[in-house]
Amino acid sequence: MTDPWVAPAADANPGARLGELRRAHEVFTSDGRLETPVRSVVGQSWRRSARARVSPDGAALVELRPDELGPYRNTHPLAHVMPMIRELMSAYAMDGEHLFAVCDAHGRLLWVEGHARARRRAERMNFVEGARWAESEAGTNAPGTALAIDRPVQVFAAEHFLRPVQQWTCAAAPLHDPHTGRVLGAVDITGGNGLAHPHSLAFVQAVARAAESQLALVAPRSADGTAQLSALGRDEALLILGGRRIRLSRRHSEILVTLALHPEGLGGDELLIELYEDESVPPVTVRAELARLRRLLGPELLRSRPYRLGTPVDADFDTVARRLESGAVAAALGAYAGPLLPRSQAPAVVRLRHRIADELRAALIARGDPGLLADWAYSPWGAEDLPVWRALAVAAPRERRAALLARARVLDAEQRA
Repeated sequence: MTDPWVAPAADANPGARLGELRRAHEVFTSDGRLETPVRSVVGQSWRRSARARVSPDGAALVELRPDELGPYRNTHPLAHVMPMIRELMSAYAMDGEHLFAVCDAHGRLLWVEGHARARRRAERMNFVEGARWAESEAGTNAPGTALAIDRPVQVFAAEHFLRPVQQWTCAAAPLHDPHTGRVLGAVDITGGNGLAHPHSLAFVQAVARAAESQLALVAPRSADGTAQLSALGRDEALLILGGRRIRLSRRHSEILVTLALHPEGLGGDELLIELYEDESVPPVTVRAELARLRRLLGPELLRSRPYRLGTPVDADFDTVARRLESGAVAAALGAYAGPLLPRSQAPAVVRLRHRIADELRAALIARGDPGLLADWAYSPWGAEDLPVWRALAVAAPRERRAALLARARVLDAEQRA
């Protein structure tokens, strides 16, 4: 193999490869050993699946009910490009008796279309709209693994972690917001072993690139004079302003987040208190930082007397808060890319970081949806969140509860030590 992301049957006898992979899968699921025929990308995915306590004989769960699915996907950014994706993929899927699917960033299938016979077969393994195919729930599979590693990948037959899925081969590529680079979801082609070919991987990559280009046209940023601020899950915020992508320093990120919270403006002394833990920091320090930021952004965006933003700012943390206020918990979690400026110690940022995280996790626990709880628990920021792990153990299917309760007990013991 010259390309580790292409399925192994693409350059070899599929039958022989399939037998080797089935044996390797049985060895791994019985005693955790990885054998030679398994590609590194698949082996790493199997390990992640095992750590997530995915059962090899399990199935994906349908998380979005029909009454939730329609409103959620209609407002999803990828709805803008579905007509183009459909145009590019429909003929390919129909001619080859394949399916094509588009999922969100959490692996929930929003659209599943293609050949009717393939759709009926896929329904038996819950490859249906509303089902969650993230690795943490459905093990190794092309859309879930593409999201986990943020790159296109093929998965051939017995490379799938779930045995009921091993009669399928799939290729998927992640889809990104062209303005922020954030993962929005993935596009997938699923069918028989004939898809184990470099062409199918190249095809979904081309569709993903075309979709991202189309997104840049149909959903332009800052066209209405509004600046876009992305500060969740990043130590240095990204500002989109008039077509410019500006990566801010940590201190400038803290200033913009703080001013976005106070559209009425703040005086120099007030801003000093919000930005610095150390009360002995002189006011000239803040004025120097603001002067540098004004040179970077321009006087129209950053104004003084009081210090305030002269242009409306659409911040990602505001999006999460708005969705929570409206009760759209799944959509709020979908917009949450991680803690706000996670390394910042600015008092205003720390308060907001905790407030957003606490409100979101409380909503998730109250909702009791196992898929949403798992999204949080298996994230870097939720790995040690004991209340969420306990809630997940209660909400999860019966066969997974013992493992989840064991994880919760370990966390409890560690946190008491």
